[in-house]
Amino acid sequence: MKVDFTRPYTRSLALDHVADYLQLMRPRLALMVLATAAVGWLLAAGSAPDWIALRHSLLAIGMLFAGASALNQLLERDTDALMPRTANRPLPAGRLQPLEVLIVGCGLSAGGLGYLLATGQPLAAALGVFALFSYLLVYTTLKTRTPLNTLIGAIPGALPPLMGWATARGRLDSGALALFLIVFLWQIPHFLAIAWIYRDQYARAGLRMFPLFDPDGARTGQQMVWYTLVLIPTSLLPFLMGTSGRLAAFGAVILGVAFLCAAVAFARNRTTPRAQHVFRSSLVYLGGLLLLFVLDAAMRAGM
Repeated sequence: MKVDFTRPYTRSLALDHVADYLQLMRPRLALMVLATAAVGWLLAAGSAPDWIALRHSLLAIGMLFAGASALNQLLERDTDALMPRTANRPLPAGRLQPLEVLIVGCGLSAGGLGYLLATGQPLAAALGVFALFSYLLVYTTLKTRTPLNTLIGAIPGALPPLMGWATARGRLDSGALALFLIVFLWQIPHFLAIAWIYRDQYARAGLRMFPLFDPDGARTGQQMVWYTLVLIPTSLLPFLMGTSGRLAAFGAVILGVAFLCAAVAFARNRTTPRAQHVFRSSLVYLGGLLLLFVLDAAMRAGM
């Protein structure tokens, strides 16, 4: 359905597109962004969190990344149309038009950046600008050019906890770097699993994911194992730096070993079900670790 911009954009017309607009913003990815940003904020805030400030921060960061997601789908609408897993997105399916998505994406991104600046968060806004442009202009472009795109794309993907930290303290400390490294390392096996599961679709769309250059999956499995292995000691950095407690440290080791076992299982038997297990394990790992950080923060705050 095309939108006629010559007539008023009525409430009923807007409601027709609510589901499509939500799909543009990729709610599950947005949830991960907000969760990592919130944890960054909580660990930086320490024992006296300002919950109103947290709400302002998450609203601004959420707007920014929702806009980035919409603009990413605008740029990738042609390749999305070639893959069954993405062909039903609003743009390739023709339910939304490029101009609509451009307006929504730019409006949300600008609104998020403006909100950060209006609430006195120039550092977080600068990180947001870097995340926006590295995601849209670097990562998205490199997906059709080099299998290193996953490694490069993990950089903007790991910025939300830095932004959360920056909005709480107005600066970046070593604790923020630890969170960045955790999310950065986590993304590699997570996205390698996705790339292996959908490798045929990625090949059809001309996206140069690492598994396409590794037909038997041996190197893909090795990469998964190495990154999950390094993730275990890295996840202990917040405890060693004093920004989280023993609960999170103990849980991080357990979650990390479980994640590593899934990666090792795939490396030994490189099948789609094993890759799906790595993917599910990655979600359990990140969700569990973030929850442990929140519980630790709540205990320190005396809640």
